[in-house]
Amino acid sequence: MKTLMVQGTTSDAGKSTLVAGLCRVFVNLGCKVAPFKPQNMALNSAVTSDGGEIGRAQALQAVAAKIAPRVDFNPILLKPNSDTGAQVIVHGRAISNMEATSYHDYKKVAMDAVLESHHRLAKEFQLLMVEGAGSPAEINLRANDIANMGYAEAVDCPVILVADIDRGGVFAHLVGTLELLSPSEQNRVKGFIINRFRGDINLLTSGLDWLEEKTGKPVLGVLPYLHDLALDAEDAVAIENKVEQAKINIVVPLLPHISNHTDFDTLRLNPEINLRYVKMGERINNCDLVILPGSKNVIFDLQYLKEQGWQIDIERHLRYGGKVFGICGGYQMLGHTITDPEGIESSIKAITGLGLLELTTELSAEKKLAQVSATMTLGGKECQVKGYEIHCGVSTMTANDNKMPVPVLFNKSDSQSSDGCVSNDNQIAGTYLHGIFDEGAATQLLVDWLDSNNDIEQTINLDEHREQQLERLATVCQQHLKISAIEDIINNSKTTKP
Repeated sequence: MKTLMVQGTTSDAGKSTLVAGLCRVFVNLGCKVAPFKPQNMALNSAVTSDGGEIGRAQALQAVAAKIAPRVDFNPILLKPNSDTGAQVIVHGRAISNMEATSYHDYKKVAMDAVLESHHRLAKEFQLLMVEGAGSPAEINLRANDIANMGYAEAVDCPVILVADIDRGGVFAHLVGTLELLSPSEQNRVKGFIINRFRGDINLLTSGLDWLEEKTGKPVLGVLPYLHDLALDAEDAVAIENKVEQAKINIVVPLLPHISNHTDFDTLRLNPEINLRYVKMGERINNCDLVILPGSKNVIFDLQYLKEQGWQIDIERHLRYGGKVFGICGGYQMLGHTITDPEGIESSIKAITGLGLLELTTELSAEKKLAQVSATMTLGGKECQVKGYEIHCGVSTMTANDNKMPVPVLFNKSDSQSSDGCVSNDNQIAGTYLHGIFDEGAATQLLVDWLDSNNDIEQTINLDEHREQQLERLATVCQQHLKISAIEDIINNSKTTKP
């Protein structure tokens, strides 16, 4: 197996997208390719075919490589649950919560897991397309590094360095990053790719010539700024999404630990739906639907929601006939109480919920990871959906003398159990299931639930949309990158050490 690693001068330089594009380019050329990210820190994750949890970007890259996602594609996943701590997931399974200093010491153990996955993949694939994390030039993180050059040195693979010219200072980013590397690491960098360029390429040529002369390394291509490229985000939330003349207005509170916001991609991309995120200091208003998203620290985020005055906004929204939908952590928030007796997510042991659904939730150490097929029922209509569960809470529906048990929202096709519920007044619903709106039928069902007379002309199937975007990305990579030069780097991957 050959290995090529893409590292970036900064976070969000375009590593994830470039790796996805190259995966699709090389699989289209007949190569058996797998994506790989030794260590990922992200709150957007996916459930794999082998029942584990990996970063959303690696699941997307697997689709680009035309293979099913598996845990070996992202052996170490860190899911931040505070400013200094994160849940540590190894080979798809959560092992513990760690503070940053503790994890720094744990990296030696984590490297064994990374190399174990690398060696397993080497038995099956011809090419491993690897994504680094952040920047390789973070001086304070270089000891015991497993995410960038530490991994590259361990497996002896070549590196391509990518930088975002739209940020400004692209030549300083590239030259400065290179200067901060050790001699062997500098030798390992085989070329540069400049990302998100807009303008006349002729005005950039003199800078590219200078860069190659200064470093002795080739520029392997300049990728244009793709304004409307829409692929699963690794972590960043797409805030700007103003739709004029929208038929449906949806609001999502932007919680500090929001997770799996890719749940809303098909809604956000629909030209007839205006989905906006409400940020700190803003009000929840002027909408048909409020969706409470998933959360990696549900008690902290519920406390934040209340501090922002959003509970009052939601109650007013319901009084005026609006509707509310909760997903995973958002579903838990809709109940009466959330307890965390073992401190799974935070030091706060319990909190009063919004009291909008008849349920209580207790967080537990065992995380539920499952891919699910289900029947979604809203407003007397139903459709088939597929999705996935990632949560450590167990919610129990309750009833008292004055209220009947809530009706079931989802019947799992593989059992008699249920997941989710609808309020008796049909205004509030929730479920643990992520990804339910990825297919168009579920979007139409949601719209019908909001207003049966307000039909939308088109819905988006996320799988089909993603496939179109990946083919478009691969075409752009073939047009603007020196693919033959990249192939030469891959095929000479054992000549990297001085």
